Amino acid sequence: MTAEEKISAAGTSDIDEYVLEDQVGFILRRATQRHKGIFVDLMKLELPGGDITVTQFAALAKLYELKTCSQNLLGRHTALDAATIKGVVDRLTHRGLTHTWPDPTDARRFMVGLTPDGEVIIAKAIAKAFKITDQTLEPLDAAERATLVRLLEKLC
Repeated sequence: MTAEEKISAAGTSDIDEYVLEDQVGFILRRATQRHKGIFVDLMKLELPGGDITVTQFAALAKLYELKTCSQNLLGRHTALDAATIKGVVDRLTHRGLTHTWPDPTDARRFMVGLTPDGEVIIAKAIAKAFKITDQTLEPLDAAERATLVRLLEKLC
Protein backbone atom coordinates (compact mmCIF):
# COMPACT_ATOMS: atom_id res chain seq x y z
CA MET A 1 0.00 0.00 0.00
CA THR A 2 1.39 3.41 -0.96
CA ALA A 3 1.66 6.29 1.49
CA GLU A 4 -1.23 8.02 -0.26
CA GLU A 5 -3.40 4.90 0.03
CA LYS A 6 -2.56 4.57 3.72
CA ILE A 7 -3.53 8.19 4.30
CA SER A 8 -6.82 7.71 2.41
CA ALA A 9 -7.57 4.49 4.29
CA ALA A 10 -6.58 5.94 7.64
CA GLY A 11 -8.77 9.01 7.50
CA THR A 12 -7.87 12.35 8.98
CA SER A 13 -7.65 11.17 12.58
CA ASP A 14 -4.38 9.31 11.93
CA ILE A 15 -3.02 12.25 9.96
CA ASP A 16 -3.81 14.52 12.92
CA GLU A 17 -1.73 12.20 15.13
CA TYR A 18 1.40 12.62 12.99
CA VAL A 19 4.13 14.24 15.10
CA LEU A 20 7.21 15.24 13.14
CA GLU A 21 9.54 14.97 16.12
CA ASP A 22 8.59 11.29 16.55
CA GLN A 23 9.54 10.31 12.98
CA VAL A 24 12.76 8.36 12.37
CA GLY A 25 13.85 10.57 9.47
CA PHE A 26 13.55 13.69 11.60
CA ILE A 27 15.45 12.09 14.48
CA LEU A 28 18.20 10.82 12.16
CA ARG A 29 18.54 14.28 10.61
CA ARG A 30 18.86 15.89 14.05
CA ALA A 31 21.46 13.32 15.09
CA THR A 32 23.36 13.95 11.84
CA GLN A 33 23.21 17.71 12.41
CA ARG A 34 24.55 17.24 15.94
CA HIS A 35 27.39 15.04 14.68
CA LYS A 36 28.28 17.49 11.89
CA GLY A 37 28.33 20.35 14.41
CA ILE A 38 30.74 18.42 16.62
CA PHE A 39 32.82 17.56 13.54
CA VAL A 40 33.10 21.23 12.53
CA ASP A 41 33.97 22.31 16.08
CA LEU A 42 36.68 19.69 16.61
CA MET A 43 38.12 19.15 13.11
CA LYS A 44 40.27 22.28 13.15
CA LEU A 45 43.43 21.65 11.12
CA GLU A 46 44.37 25.22 10.08
CA LEU A 47 44.81 24.28 6.44
CA PRO A 48 45.14 26.59 3.49
CA GLY A 49 41.68 26.84 2.00
CA GLY A 50 39.96 26.13 5.32
CA ASP A 51 39.17 22.99 7.25
CA ILE A 52 38.19 19.72 5.63
CA THR A 53 34.53 18.75 5.27
CA VAL A 54 32.90 15.52 6.40
CA THR A 55 32.99 14.15 2.84
CA GLN A 56 36.61 15.23 2.32
CA PHE A 57 37.52 13.49 5.58
CA ALA A 58 35.77 10.31 4.44
CA ALA A 59 37.72 10.30 1.16
CA LEU A 60 41.05 10.98 2.88
CA ALA A 61 40.42 8.35 5.56
CA LYS A 62 39.53 5.70 2.99
CA LEU A 63 42.62 6.58 0.92
CA TYR A 64 44.73 6.31 4.06
CA GLU A 65 43.34 2.81 4.52
CA LEU A 66 43.57 1.68 0.87
CA LYS A 67 46.67 3.70 -0.15
CA THR A 68 45.43 4.08 -3.75
CA CYS A 69 42.28 3.18 -5.64
CA SER A 70 40.25 4.33 -8.60
CA GLN A 71 38.18 7.45 -8.16
CA ASN A 72 35.06 5.38 -8.87
CA LEU A 73 35.93 2.82 -6.20
CA LEU A 74 36.67 5.60 -3.72
CA GLY A 75 33.17 6.94 -4.37
CA ARG A 76 31.62 3.52 -3.74
CA HIS A 77 33.63 3.07 -0.51
CA THR A 78 32.51 6.47 0.77
CA ALA A 79 28.87 6.21 -0.42
CA LEU A 80 29.29 9.14 -2.83
CA ASP A 81 28.08 9.21 -6.42
CA ALA A 82 30.53 9.67 -9.31
CA ALA A 83 29.95 13.42 -9.70
CA THR A 84 30.28 14.11 -5.97
CA ILE A 85 33.48 12.09 -5.50
CA LYS A 86 34.99 13.77 -8.55
CA GLY A 87 34.33 17.17 -6.98
CA VAL A 88 35.72 16.05 -3.63
CA VAL A 89 38.88 14.62 -5.25
CA ASP A 90 39.30 17.75 -7.40
CA ARG A 91 39.14 19.98 -4.30
CA LEU A 92 41.52 17.75 -2.34
CA THR A 93 43.94 17.66 -5.28
CA HIS A 94 43.75 21.45 -5.64
CA ARG A 95 44.66 21.69 -1.93
CA GLY A 96 47.63 19.37 -2.43
CA LEU A 97 46.25 16.53 -0.30
CA THR A 98 45.63 14.00 -3.09
CA HIS A 99 46.95 13.37 -6.56
CA THR A 100 45.42 11.57 -9.51
CA TRP A 101 46.81 9.76 -12.53
CA PRO A 102 45.37 7.71 -15.38
CA ASP A 103 45.03 4.01 -14.63
CA PRO A 104 47.73 2.30 -16.74
CA THR A 105 45.38 -0.61 -17.45
CA ASP A 106 42.27 1.46 -18.32
CA ALA A 107 42.63 4.98 -19.73
CA ARG A 108 39.01 5.77 -18.83
CA ARG A 109 39.72 5.39 -15.13
CA PHE A 110 41.64 7.68 -12.79
CA MET A 111 43.57 6.50 -9.78
CA VAL A 112 43.74 8.53 -6.56
CA GLY A 113 46.31 8.57 -3.78
CA LEU A 114 47.38 10.73 -0.88
CA THR A 115 50.24 13.17 -1.22
CA PRO A 116 52.80 13.34 1.61
CA ASP A 117 50.93 16.41 2.92
CA GLY A 118 47.67 14.46 2.66
CA GLU A 119 49.14 11.64 4.76
CA VAL A 120 50.18 14.10 7.49
CA ILE A 121 46.79 15.83 7.48
CA ILE A 122 44.74 12.65 7.61
CA ALA A 123 46.83 11.27 10.48
CA LYS A 124 46.00 14.42 12.47
CA ALA A 125 42.37 14.28 11.35
CA ILE A 126 41.92 10.64 12.37
CA ALA A 127 43.16 11.46 15.87
CA LYS A 128 40.47 14.15 16.05
CA ALA A 129 37.85 11.80 14.54
CA PHE A 130 38.09 9.47 17.53
CA LYS A 131 37.24 12.44 19.78
CA ILE A 132 34.38 13.44 17.49
CA THR A 133 32.90 9.93 17.70
CA ASP A 134 33.27 9.90 21.49
CA GLN A 135 31.58 13.28 21.83
CA THR A 136 28.79 12.34 19.41
CA LEU A 137 28.05 9.18 21.39
CA GLU A 138 28.68 10.72 24.82
CA PRO A 139 25.05 10.48 26.00
CA LEU A 140 25.14 6.69 25.51
CA ASP A 141 26.79 4.01 27.62
CA ALA A 142 29.00 1.38 25.98
CA ALA A 143 26.18 -1.11 25.41
CA GLU A 144 23.92 1.59 23.92
CA ARG A 145 26.74 2.72 21.63
CA ALA A 146 27.25 -0.80 20.31
CA THR A 147 23.50 -1.27 19.84
CA LEU A 148 23.13 2.05 18.00
CA VAL A 149 25.97 1.28 15.61
CA ARG A 150 24.64 -2.24 14.99
CA LEU A 151 21.12 -0.97 14.29
CA LEU A 152 22.31 1.83 12.00
CA GLU A 153 24.45 -0.65 10.05
CA LYS A 154 21.38 -2.84 9.69
CA LEU A 155 19.50 0.08 8.13
CA CYS A 156 22.25 0.61 5.59
